[in-house]
Amino acid sequence: MNTPTSAPDRAIGLVGFDGDDTLWKSEDYYRKAEQDYLLLLSNYIDVHDSETARHLLDVQRRNLGVFGYGVKAMTLSMIEAAIDITASRISARDIQTILDMGHATLRHPVELIDGVRESVARIAADYPVVLITKGDLFHQEAKIEIAQLHDLFPRIEIVSEKDPQTYARVLAEFDLPIEQFVMVGNSLRSDIEPVVTLGGWGIHTPYAVTWAHETEHGVADDEPRMITADTAWQWPEALAAIEAKARAA
Repeated sequence: MNTPTSAPDRAIGLVGFDGDDTLWKSEDYYRKAEQDYLLLLSNYIDVHDSETARHLLDVQRRNLGVFGYGVKAMTLSMIEAAIDITASRISARDIQTILDMGHATLRHPVELIDGVRESVARIAADYPVVLITKGDLFHQEAKIEIAQLHDLFPRIEIVSEKDPQTYARVLAEFDLPIEQFVMVGNSLRSDIEPVVTLGGWGIHTPYAVTWAHETEHGVADDEPRMITADTAWQWPEALAAIEAKARAA
């Protein structure tokens, strides 16, 4: 497809889109794996104790710098947490069951969220767009392929973390000032906060289910550089509102 170039009078020069839980459903399958994990552990400990789920989250966070994000990282952390919280009593058979949960999650269907293809196509007709998603390289590539989004995104960035340094690098490669960039995503922590901190703009579309790690952020409800769009269908109008704000600024 031809990549649109921003008109000289446009204040916005690039629109970025998150992948998981912004373009396609994802967290539902992680949550199902976590529920199955807790059910398995109920054979060993009291899983109604809130510390059990918290323990897994703590292990996942501790391992982010080693394993990164994604299903494989989740599975390894589940195994580590299960061995720890059962004082090594968990059986080899049940460790295999956790591995099977990971395999099942890797094979989950890729279902586009309602309105995504239509709204991205509308925006891509007028603005350059880029897909910026984090997680396991192989799994993210597979999801993008199954979702058949290559025709909409001439540029795809799969990154290990979404922080100000990552966004600054991507924008430097586009030779674009941050104030001309808009990021669309479901995570305030990963998609919105780093961008608005740098001076860019955000369109936040909350997803029904959010990983606890992603709920911790410093974005104010009245952040002036962010607009909340309840559904993907509202993205073009939200972008038009940001375009007007950016021009005024």
